[in-house]
Amino acid sequence: SSLLQSKSLKFLAPLALICGTLICITFISLLVKNISRVMKTKWMNIFLLKEICRALLLNMPEVQKKLVRDMMDDQQSSLDYLSNQVNELMNKIVLLNTVILRKHLDPLPYKAVQSHGLDCTHVKDTVGSVSKTPSGLYIIHPEGSNYPFEVLCDMDFRGGGWTVVQKRADGIVQFQRTWSEYLDGFGDLTGEFWLGLRKIFDIVNQKATHFSLYVDLESENDKHAYASYDGFWIEDEACSFKIHLGHYSGNAGDAFRGYRREDNQNSMPFSTFDVDNDGCRPMCTIKGQPVKSCSNFSDNTGWWFNKCGLANLNGVHRYTGRFLATGIHWDTWTMNKKPVKIKSVSMKIRRTNYPYFH
Repeated sequence: SSLLQSKSLKFLAPLALICGTLICITFISLLVKNISRVMKTKWMNIFLLKEICRALLLNMPEVQKKLVRDMMDDQQSSLDYLSNQVNELMNKIVLLNTVILRKHLDPLPYKAVQSHGLDCTHVKDTVGSVSKTPSGLYIIHPEGSNYPFEVLCDMDFRGGGWTVVQKRADGIVQFQRTWSEYLDGFGDLTGEFWLGLRKIFDIVNQKATHFSLYVDLESENDKHAYASYDGFWIEDEACSFKIHLGHYSGNAGDAFRGYRREDNQNSMPFSTFDVDNDGCRPMCTIKGQPVKSCSNFSDNTGWWFNKCGLANLNGVHRYTGRFLATGIHWDTWTMNKKPVKIKSVSMKIRRTNYPYFH
């Protein structure tokens, strides 16, 4: 019963904190609205008083007129100051409300599982030997990494042990980011995100490990396709995280390598609009159009571009459920000789026991 009580307290504590915060915000908001109403009433009263004073001023001596005018000016200054204070307070309440509403009301389902490992495969092999390991958020600390970090582990797909490094679904998270943001990662691990080049590097460059890559694609009409690579690693930051891929298998086509030599993104460095490594020197020609930067051409998104290539899973994505305007590209996946419109995608990596290269 003490264990049950402890778990209940852990559940209720964050819930009580959030509820208390919302109650405080609601109270402050109502208070400010009341102040605002009082201010409006006071303003109307002062306006009427000023009109009465103006009428009286017509028959007053000059000395008294000056005294009354000074008093009216003081009142107006005080009213202006209070009005500005109320407006600033209202703006702060609106911002605070926005921040709170963006937070999850119940953070518990998304709380990271405190099972530490080198990566999701290692977590599955260690924790999974005792009990079934659920999919979810885990803290990992790869060999060679300076710090631990949180990742999303897929423990159900094809035997589990997958570390998800990228996920797109609804277009809420913007992928138009700078080099530094692609380095460190961004987004929400429970929704759309990019894990970060430094973190991916730390995972795939551990000693005596080799990784595979799986790209899962879903079209706007709910069809699925995939591209799998039996080897995957990236170089360090000094080499701009050049990508290296093993043998391809799947039914979506090998868009990383494309159809022509100039489409091949394998062994290319990563590019963003502010750090350009795409090979367009001085420019490329895309569908007859001159292009100086593949990232700029792709709405300032980051990828392993090569003049610019057939793949960009970080392209701009807008999906409302009825309308799909997507810049996510895997142009070897075609239907009726046209690239398929991609609704959602994920990239995940897992240790492999059969290294072909490194």
